[in-house]
Amino acid sequence: MYFGKRNPFLINLALQGGGAHGAFTWGVLDYLLEDGRLQYDGISGTSAGAMNAAVFANGLLKGGTDGARQALAEFWASVADNLLFEVAVRSNNGEAITLAPALKLMLQWSHYLTPNQFNPLDIHPLRKIIEEHIDFELLRRNQTLKLFIAATNANSGKLRIFRRDELTVDTLLASGCLPTMHRAIEIDGEPYWDGGYSANPAIFPLFEECISHDILMVLLTPLRHKGDLKSGGEIKNRILEIAFNSTFLREMRTFAKLQEYVSQQWFPIGRFERRVSRTNFHVIEAEDIISELPTETKLAANKWFFEMLRDCGRERAKAWLEDNAQNIAKRSTVKLTSLFY
Repeated sequence: MYFGKRNPFLINLALQGGGAHGAFTWGVLDYLLEDGRLQYDGISGTSAGAMNAAVFANGLLKGGTDGARQALAEFWASVADNLLFEVAVRSNNGEAITLAPALKLMLQWSHYLTPNQFNPLDIHPLRKIIEEHIDFELLRRNQTLKLFIAATNANSGKLRIFRRDELTVDTLLASGCLPTMHRAIEIDGEPYWDGGYSANPAIFPLFEECISHDILMVLLTPLRHKGDLKSGGEIKNRILEIAFNSTFLREMRTFAKLQEYVSQQWFPIGRFERRVSRTNFHVIEAEDIISELPTETKLAANKWFFEMLRDCGRERAKAWLEDNAQNIAKRSTVKLTSLFY
């Protein structure tokens, strides 16, 4: 573990997955970059969070804060322009978002066919987009910004964290590989699925390997569901949300218990205990926004939809900074037990 000195403006980012809903995280990052007060030590990302992390880091290394903002905007525009099969449309009154009929049909097939059957050529539209927008050699050479990308070993169920020297197109695709939609991504002879099954996102690498004591978590998956689940599809989607949240909540519970234990000591003697007591947690979340959207919109790719979520993310980031910037490096701005009780 590396427990070094901290910079009051240095922070770690933990970015959840959520498919197209990751455009909310784009907005959060865009505003933080525009504000300019923060510096970044480490980023942990899963699925869409992994994409945002890699694009953010790539842009930051190439062109500073302006470069990172541009890189994120270009990446999400490319997703909207090129994933033609995955389209979200507004209803006539502008109040609802539904998926294109072709995508709905594909989702129905995914319940009965394997990816090998309905996608025998293993076409992955994100591969080309990632290749065009991310310089992996630059990311691997980088010695300043730490990256932690989560994927799940499909054979063992174990979490694997890919660090910056291991980053490739396949590591990002593995982090976002839904097994009902795409074939497992093979890396080092092992098949990998979406990192959300084992960490969404992984917090411990930020605690163990980063200098900053502050961890800002951008959460996309609703922790609580409102109303009754009325259809089989809604039940299946909620089961998946619970699965994706369970590992994150267990990790939060562990940190909460550690901090409670250390706080009861008269004086934290060891470096580990001091690190636990000094770690500050922060949250920017989209539960009220995301919970109003159909879960299937995680697969939607539409410029208007992305920009709507981006604007929501910017508003939440602005409000969070206005309320909490003075607390960075001083104290947590979220009570961890509120996440799981």
